[in-house]
Order: sequence, then structure tokens, then C-alpha cells
Amino acid sequence: MRLTAIEEGHLRNGMPGTIGIAGLFPADGPPFDLAWLRARVRERWGGLERMSLALRPPAGPAAFTGHRWAVRPFDPAAHIASDDRDLHTLLTDAVSRPLPEDRPLWRLLVTERATADGERAVVLLAHHALLDGRSLETLFRLLMDDAAPPRPSAPGTPPRRRPVRPATVGRELRVIGARGRALPAPAERYAPSVAVVRLDAPVMRAARRQPEAGRGATLNELLLSSFAGALRARYGPLRAWPAGPAPLFGTVPVDLRGRHDAQRLGNGVTALRIPLPVDLDSPVARLRACQEEVAAFDHRCDAHRAILPPLLATARAMPWLAEVMARRLARPELTTSLCTAFKWRDNPSRLHGSTLARVVPLPQLATPGTANLCLVHCADTYTLTVVSHLRDGDAELLGGAVARELASVAACEAPAARPAREVRAR
Repeated sequence: MRLTAIEEGHLRNGMPGTIGIAGLFPADGPPFDLAWLRARVRERWGGLERMSLALRPPAGPAAFTGHRWAVRPFDPAAHIASDDRDLHTLLTDAVSRPLPEDRPLWRLLVTERATADGERAVVLLAHHALLDGRSLETLFRLLMDDAAPPRPSAPGTPPRRRPVRPATVGRELRVIGARGRALPAPAERYAPSVAVVRLDAPVMRAARRQPEAGRGATLNELLLSSFAGALRARYGPLRAWPAGPAPLFGTVPVDLRGRHDAQRLGNGVTALRIPLPVDLDSPVARLRACQEEVAAFDHRCDAHRAILPPLLATARAMPWLAEVMARRLARPELTTSLCTAFKWRDNPSRLHGSTLARVVPLPQLATPGTANLCLVHCADTYTLTVVSHLRDGDAELLGGAVARELASVAACEAPAARPAREVRAR
């Protein structure tokens, strides 16, 4: 079975490609029994073909022949193991190296001393070619004690989409190809780093009520705007950066699955670029600017649904094109930062009777000059993970700066003046 062009691109972009999700559980519970966990995985994932797919290399020249998936017998014992590393070390090592290709590209690790507080963790890692972030979330939910069995995709054709005007498609193509700028880190000192930041829940609740006279803020809007503020605090306004007047783009992965295939595993997201409002002075003004950009996502996704099928069909027929596209999009001036946020909606969730305390995401490591962020709300906890490929330790600095920016948003009492174009849009 041939890989899709998106899957082929994840293999050919020159990076390890490992992503992950971790569930943390209280220290006072009993240790997780590996035999029990393997049985649970076999029960819940054994019928999912995606979890049995192993990679086969191209049969001919790589420029003209793509990789293939081969179905292997489902063997949880080959994928599930205990690990004595703490969570930070485990995640840092995971993003920096590829998973072994002699088996399906996923692993499930259990560490009993994940944090300084003694929390236990179950960590699912996978190559992005096999699974995207939404797939990891779906799989992790299926492991929980009270999880419903996965719903098969609805029969028949997907729902009809509204027509997309050529001008909308053209505008989106210009945004996709627009040159931006990378983060101003010295090239000779690039090094991967990972930070997991536990955000203050009352601060997050207050920030989500901003702007004061508005509808409140989503997690994605808060993450984008607070990241813009963090970059301003760290590097100054854009006019002080090198590379001329180009904007700094943030990239938001958006799931294109619908109700008919909501639990489909694999890769079902697209990426929407927005200019981050680094030059705006006020935290609430930055939030409003990001809300305006996010409000256009539905129509922009319609454009991607029109653009992607012919583009990906062409790239699948010519694997060299998939590689060219993947390596171009991986350049820091094209995809500087992936910013993802989601809410874990099943509360309380339990695994073998232990209550899930919080969820820690693991974005992928991108090319030098980039930083990827993911924010998760689980029960009453908010956790931010930063994976940077800048200077050693920059993930911690960026994570701390985002946390301070969120506190600034939460502390704002009066809404900022709305830009004129936002008034017209409403």
C-alpha cells in the first residue's frame, strides 16, 4: 500500500518525525502492570489496521518510487516497555531521534518516576508519517477504562462542501507560499530542547475571559497571541529583527476530518499560516488580532479542501515532488512555529483505576531556527510543551515567556481599542 504524499513528505523532510502524547497519573496509585497494559492495547488497538503498518523502503530509485506500508501481525510486546527515565529526558530523547523502522512506527512507554512529584506517566510516541496529533489523542482515549469502542467511518460519500471561489483559492495559495522570517537565533549554536510548563489554572481561566467585552478566547487564540508577546519580550519588535519587512508566520494545524470520519487514524490535518502580531504593544490587542485571523479558518479550510486533492495526487505520483515540497515547507522562513492547542474532554478519565491528572503533548522537532508549541487543557490543568531547535535551553526561556504573557493577558482590565478592519468584519 503506497503512502500518501503527506506521509511521504513526513519521511523525506530530513527530521526525526517523532511526536507524542503523555498521560500523567498520581504518585499514590499502584504501578502499571505491563502485562495488563499489553492486554488492554491488544483489546483496544488490535483491530486497527493502522497500528500494524510497518514501513517498506522504495523498491526502486527514491525519486520515482515511494515507500509502502506492509501489514504486520499485531504484537504489543514489541512496542510496550517500561522506562526509567524522567519525563523530560524521555521526551527530549524522543524528538531527537527516529523510531526504529523494523516494526510499526509507534511505541508505548511507562515510567514510574516521571516527575519530581513522583507522578507516573504513560507515553505514546509515533512517527508523524503514521499518525498525526489528533490520531494520538484518539488512540489514548481508547485506552481509558470507560472508553467507547471506535466508531467506523460512516458509509457513503463525505458531506457536500460549499463551493469555493477561485479568488479564495488564489489568496490562500499566496499565503502558503509567502516568505516570512525565521527566529533570530545564531545558526552556529542550534540545539534541540524541550520544556514542559505547567500553567496556573486561575490565570488561564482569567485569560480565557478576555477580551473583557468580547466572547472570550479559545486556547488556540491565547496560545498564538501569547507566543507573539513572548517573542516580542525576548527578541523585541519585528522592526528590530533581521531579514527586512517580512512578517513572522505562526502555523496552526487544523483537522479536516468531519463527523463521518472523526476517528480516522493517519494524517487528516492541514496547516494554516497567520502573521503573528509581534509588533502590537498590548496583550489584549495581540489577542484581538489573533481572534480576527482564527475567525477566517473555516473559509480557509474550504480552500485547502479544494487545493489539496489535486496537489497531493500529483505529489504521490512523483515522490521527488513530495520531497521537494516537504523540505521547502520545513524551512524556518516558511514554517517557523507550529502552534497547537486542544482540550481533553473526557473527565474524569481513568487507566486501570488511576485517574488521569494531566496530559502532556509532544510536538515534533522541526528544522533549525524553529520552535513548536502545544497547549492542552485537561480537567483543571493546563500544560504547555515547547520543542525548540534554537539555542540550547531556549525551550525553557520561551515557555516561561509565554506563561508570563498569559498572566499579562489575564491581568488586563480594560479592552484595547479594536482595529478598524475588525469592526468592519463584524
